Amino acid sequence: MHIPPSLKHKKFFYLWLGQLISITGTQMQLWALFWHINSLDENPMALGGIGVARILPVVLFSLIGGALADSMDRRKVMFATQSIAALLALTLGLLTQFGQVTIWYIYAITAFQAVVVAFDGPSRQALIPNLLPKEVLPNGFSMTFTAFQAGAVIGPALTGFVIAYFGQEAVYYFNAISFGAVLVALFMIGDVPQTIAEKSAGISMDAIKDGIRFILSRPVIFSTMVVDFVATFFASASTLMPIIAKDVLAVGVVEYGYLSAASAVGAVAVALIISQVKEIRKQGTVFLVAVIIFGLATIVFGITKSFIVAWLAIAVTGGADGVSTIVRNTIRQLQTPDHIRGRMTSINQIFFMGGPQLGEIEAGAVAQFFGAPFAVITGGIGCIVGTLLVIWKWPQLKDFNGDEPIEAGGSSIPSVGASIISNRVRKQ
Repeated sequence: MHIPPSLKHKKFFYLWLGQLISITGTQMQLWALFWHINSLDENPMALGGIGVARILPVVLFSLIGGALADSMDRRKVMFATQSIAALLALTLGLLTQFGQVTIWYIYAITAFQAVVVAFDGPSRQALIPNLLPKEVLPNGFSMTFTAFQAGAVIGPALTGFVIAYFGQEAVYYFNAISFGAVLVALFMIGDVPQTIAEKSAGISMDAIKDGIRFILSRPVIFSTMVVDFVATFFASASTLMPIIAKDVLAVGVVEYGYLSAASAVGAVAVALIISQVKEIRKQGTVFLVAVIIFGLATIVFGITKSFIVAWLAIAVTGGADGVSTIVRNTIRQLQTPDHIRGRMTSINQIFFMGGPQLGEIEAGAVAQFFGAPFAVITGGIGCIVGTLLVIWKWPQLKDFNGDEPIEAGGSSIPSVGASIISNRVRKQ
């Protein structure tokens, strides 16, 4: 096994390592929140409420965050967002430790964290192509996904132990400290040149409209976003995991941590395999088949009462999601010029975060009336049916091969109406 080429680029490696540590803390907090909320209120709708807190700020602020990422130094934006995120996690830890936390405080802090994500996500994702040459970008996307999923394996696996032996607040403290890894990485990276559109240099409605028009003019990019939304809306079982663990599989908090990590285990395995693949062809077909497998594995998870089978089913969903994520990110980023990449990413953020967050509300409501297993099974079916409808509506997606002309890359030449921004100076 050779060293992935993207990790040979020093600046990208710093960011990758920082994200790996930070994501571990973020994933620990995410799964701890589900357990925390369920311990405060066993009503399934209480778990669905966390989805509202996480998605509304993203919908309201993501487009602004995308325009900001295209008009300001993305690295400096991340400095601010990562610092605020650390303070919010610290606040949640203190409230929990001193017995002042309520479910409404959890919702409020989660909502503030979602505002941070709305501004951080576009800058962070759009920064990656600025750190790598375009021929290495697919590998960079693969390794970024690997870092996310590795953190998603380590985080949930640690969550149960940390809660059991050190208390709920310890998870939130660890997450606060983990953001420091990204701040250190950003400092070590130094200045990063980026392309910026002169006519939209700033946060304005015109800049946002340009981003929306770009997405609607690219059916392959737009259709991948729709599939992403549909699949995660119907087949997101994350918030129901505590209920499935306790009531269906009859396991405790430690096993819950293992179950929560299963998806990431499958995703990491797939991502490592893909990182060794030089080229992926028939990308549209590969992407769509992966999403359908995701739906089928979700159905199996909803049917079984065996912990081992449930763990394996969730691991398969993670592997399938890993394939689809890497392929769709490659398609979107390489087909998007740098000067508008932040806005493309912000629109995509609404889709890929809106799906699972609204799906949590949908799953909680269905589970409330029909039970958690029924909610999971019907969600898997909805994922498959929705994907088939997208194939019917946008047949060009399944025909996308991956050798189409590339419009973006770390070393791409700025388009007309664009300039290069580096440090504090914009070269007009």
